Amino acid sequence: MSTAEAPATDEVQDPGSRIKACSPRQVPVVGVVPEDEETQGGFKLMDLNRVIKLLEETDKDDLEEKQLKSVKKLVQYYQNGLPLRDLAQIFKILNLCAGKIENQPQFIESAYNILKLCGLPFLKKKASDEITYAEDTANSTALLGDLMKIPSSELRIQICKCIVDFYHAEPPKKHIPGYQQASSSYKIQMAEVGGLAKTMVQSLALLENQLVEKLWVLKALQHLSTSEVNCTLMMKVQAASEICAHLNDPDPSGQLLFRSSEILWNLLEKSSKEEIIQQLSNLNCLLALKEVYKNLFMRGFSHYDRQLRNDILVITTIIAQNPGAPMIECGFTRDLILFATFNEVKSQDPLVKGLKLSNSYEDFELKKLLFNIIVILCKDIPTIQLLIDGKVVLALFTYVKKPEKHKIIEWSAAQYEELQLHAIATLSSVAPLLIEEYMSCQGNSLVLAFLEWCESEDSFFSHGNSFHGTGGRGNKFAQMRYSLRLLRAMVYLDDETVNKELFEKRTIQQLIGIFKNTISKSSDKEEAIILEIQSDILLILSGLCEHHIPRKETFGTEGVDIILHVMKTDPKKLQSGLGYSVLLFSTLDSIWCCILGCYPSEDYFLEKEGIFLLLDLLALSQKKFCNLILGIMVEFCDNPKTAAHVNAWRGKKDQTAASLLIKLWRKEEKELGVKRDKHGMIIDTKKPLFTSFQEEQKITPLPANCPTIAVMDVAENIRAKIYAVLGKLDFENLPGLSAEDFVTLCIIHRYLDFKIGEIWNEIYEEIKLEKLRPVTTDKKNLEAIATASENIGKMVASLQSEMIESQARQDVQNEQKAYAKIQATHKQRELANKSWENFLARTSNAKTLKKAKRLQEKAIESSRFRERPPNAILHQTDIKGLNTTVPSGRVITVESTPVRLLGGPLADTDIALKKLPIRGGALQRVKAVKTVEEPKKSVPT
Repeated sequence: MSTAEAPATDEVQDPGSRIKACSPRQVPVVGVVPEDEETQGGFKLMDLNRVIKLLEETDKDDLEEKQLKSVKKLVQYYQNGLPLRDLAQIFKILNLCAGKIENQPQFIESAYNILKLCGLPFLKKKASDEITYAEDTANSTALLGDLMKIPSSELRIQICKCIVDFYHAEPPKKHIPGYQQASSSYKIQMAEVGGLAKTMVQSLALLENQLVEKLWVLKALQHLSTSEVNCTLMMKVQAASEICAHLNDPDPSGQLLFRSSEILWNLLEKSSKEEIIQQLSNLNCLLALKEVYKNLFMRGFSHYDRQLRNDILVITTIIAQNPGAPMIECGFTRDLILFATFNEVKSQDPLVKGLKLSNSYEDFELKKLLFNIIVILCKDIPTIQLLIDGKVVLALFTYVKKPEKHKIIEWSAAQYEELQLHAIATLSSVAPLLIEEYMSCQGNSLVLAFLEWCESEDSFFSHGNSFHGTGGRGNKFAQMRYSLRLLRAMVYLDDETVNKELFEKRTIQQLIGIFKNTISKSSDKEEAIILEIQSDILLILSGLCEHHIPRKETFGTEGVDIILHVMKTDPKKLQSGLGYSVLLFSTLDSIWCCILGCYPSEDYFLEKEGIFLLLDLLALSQKKFCNLILGIMVEFCDNPKTAAHVNAWRGKKDQTAASLLIKLWRKEEKELGVKRDKHGMIIDTKKPLFTSFQEEQKITPLPANCPTIAVMDVAENIRAKIYAVLGKLDFENLPGLSAEDFVTLCIIHRYLDFKIGEIWNEIYEEIKLEKLRPVTTDKKNLEAIATASENIGKMVASLQSEMIESQARQDVQNEQKAYAKIQATHKQRELANKSWENFLARTSNAKTLKKAKRLQEKAIESSRFRERPPNAILHQTDIKGLNTTVPSGRVITVESTPVRLLGGPLADTDIALKKLPIRGGALQRVKAVKTVEEPKKSVPT
């Protein structure tokens, strides 16, 4: 409480001296206040500045007693909590008491009592007090760490208790009117701001041989390390190495190891993991971890010990990820390999003599952690010899076998399955480094036999509970997946001994059979894992067959069939994310490695329309596949039968293969930023192929063995491959091209010439940059090459212009033809309209009809012969009494007027009474005549 709000009390002043100075009749007023002012906000008024001043005095005889008494009274006043506004003064009093301890040990109790107050709630009168007094509170809490320097066990323990109380806030024992408890996290936040964690770590150096105090400090740090801010502060003062180096210090209670490991965990999780690993990667820390781990492994039998052992192993695994950690130098690597394999490979080492793992959860987790750390350790090349000495490959291969019935094992069925999968996964990392050990263990035979069991119909229920068992519940797909991964890792070493043995053991036929079986067993539930299995099979086959014609012949038509099956996959599935894209990549790789170069397989692939399927995939325009597909097309075009298949292919809207390739060229150039006009013509004849990247990059002199930008451009995009394919198809006879395609084709045709000129230009520019002066002949040659390249560009640009002009003229002609066709259509429509008008006139006007009839008869008469041929028989073709002007035969049916209304169109003619093979008409009128139905037949008109 500030001095402006409270008078001095009798405990702070010297009442005896004041009484002596006053007259006997005067009433002393020291320490007496009115009742309404006695409790302002629930606290008795107290002048803390007077207490501070009293503690600072040193020249009075009875001063110590007064000082102790004033501090005691202060403790009584604040026994229910510390107001935030008084906190700075209270901690100043604490600091003064601490400063007197060295010469006046009596002040230890006073400092201890004030420290106990710090564990009480902090109280605020206003909501804004937390912000207003934040700086004072942070400085006050920081003082707690500084007080650890006082060589008093009692004080140090109380400081730690006070810090622990920050994280276990309790409400005030007594409610104080006008005050509220500060938020529960306020003390924690202020400890972070004040850097309390940093000073607490530094205090560990003062407690080398004081176990009790050290355990309390570790307990406080354990709480403080739950915050990211505190962990960062602790990291800056090397907390990880300081704590880890003392893990193996004597401690009967076991708390030191438990709390230290918990702090290390928090530091790894909540601060810079890389920095903490670096701090722990020293010989002292690893030696301490090694000894602790060995003791727990050999002598820890309780549930708690096993858990702690596994935690230490996880921390060690994290440290082992640092290549600079002296794991081998401290002997930890050797011990870990021994612990990982002693169960499978018998050892006489005293460390593991008589040891045996149980099937408890902790020992099961330990086994998996040991497999995991072997994978990390094997990345360090010097570890390989230790892996050989520890017979790691042999130990892991004990799991690569089918489960044996009626055999007692130390693991449950689910545990054994998970360890089996983990062991095979570990072999995938270790075996490629230890080829001789792999072959000596007959690794290929064991893996192939295990794959055969995976494919068999033996009754086996897979639990599929683990990470490695994903997708394998109730089947053997998980075992098959990891076995194929192991096989793939070995094949891609390209070691002839391994691959030759696999070929001799009929691995190619076995894998093709497995692939076919996975097709028949495919289901939506296991789709992802089956796709992965199929991808691995194709990759293994690619590795085995590449560069070996006899193996490609063994791959044969059955292998081509499975490739064609994959290529017929619905393109929509490529975007499903299940693994179809990876499978397609594997398939394209198999075409390259298993088919190309083997003419019977190539012919069978062409016969089964494989080129059509390749072009269908290319038409999807997915950039990730284009480069590989075009590379395959280039190689396939060496086969003389390929060109006919390519030219016969048709895509959407009757698109040809040549048109598709040219379209891909234009798309590639657009993405590369090549300069072209709106018609696709060359703009810069000196640099017709330059990309935007080449424009940005300046030419720099490079060693002769380093490819230049122009050379790298050939490999980094698909233009060179498109040029190669079109060149093998013959540029002059490409079907289905538009004028735009021909314009682009001019550039493609000259791609090689342009690229050669571009490279020579780079050479010339590098010579200039290096300030070299070529001899006259060389200079003329370089200039001639540059001129020739530019002339080719101009020639191509001119040819493109002619094509565009020709196309423009052709477009005009086509437009005129279209207009002529439209005009003829309109004229025909006019004639039809006019004919219809004449028809209407004849049907609506009798005079017009008679006139038309006369004209018709006249035309008919004028068309007849003037002289009758001798012996000729003339037949009358006219129907008398017929009032129509249209050509009519002997029989006609008019549908426009209902027969029942007019009696038929022939009712008034001379043939009305004749027997006709029709119904209606005149027959309705002459009812007395019996008509005879005759078979329907065609009647000439």
